Amino acid sequence: MATKGRKPIIVGNWKMHKLTAPAAELATAVKNVLGGLPELEVGVAPPFTALAAVAKRLEGSKLLLCAQNCHFEEQGAQTGEVSVPMLRDLGVSHVIVGHSERRQYFGEDDALVGKKVKAVLKGGLTPILCLGELLSERESGRTNEVVNRQLRGALAGVAVEQARTVVIAYEPVWAIGTGKVATTVQAQEVHAFLRAQLRELYGGVAEEIRIQYGGSVKPDNASGLMAQPDIDGALVGGASLDAESFIGILKASR
Repeated sequence: MATKGRKPIIVGNWKMHKLTAPAAELATAVKNVLGGLPELEVGVAPPFTALAAVAKRLEGSKLLLCAQNCHFEEQGAQTGEVSVPMLRDLGVSHVIVGHSERRQYFGEDDALVGKKVKAVLKGGLTPILCLGELLSERESGRTNEVVNRQLRGALAGVAVEQARTVVIAYEPVWAIGTGKVATTVQAQEVHAFLRAQLRELYGGVAEEIRIQYGGSVKPDNASGLMAQPDIDGALVGGASLDAESFIGILKASR
């Protein structure tokens, strides 16, 4: 369980799944168990098309409404994009930025991710900053080099007071959707490394910044991961699409 008063945060990233009605039903199922899990912060990140419907279902609950991406401009000639003010208008509180799928398939580099982080913070929302190495990078011993570059690139220009609200999500790319999961030792090593880098950047505030683990998190491995001293929650992909599975992860993470 998270130490030093950091409240674990677990977010379900639904990716490009769920039409409006099923999305609302899934959100309702998760919302209904939250009353019994006061020690966790829990969020869901539906596709953009379902945000409004899910927001309506979440009224009056503590379940966080999260978005999967954003543009760094507040408005403009950006066909097909969604801005932070638009997300805030829908009731979104957290925005996932820099997910490996955005980096891999849409060419997002550290500089662009950094612009999005700053746009989310400027808009008064919380960025969930994703970091992670490819299998080839892990096998060549470059994990720390890669995640450090991603961390510092995305947080360049982010002040101490802003940094304390950022959530970091360490997601080894080789473990996303593959069924492979980093061992608790592997995950903790990278989380501890990231916190050490955050101490260099922000001093004692690093002890307040939450670092999630992501990558094939399931009910049967969640408790072991969450027991690590520097793992403060999870960013859950496929297992968050099924209410029973996601709720199982929440209960195992207490």
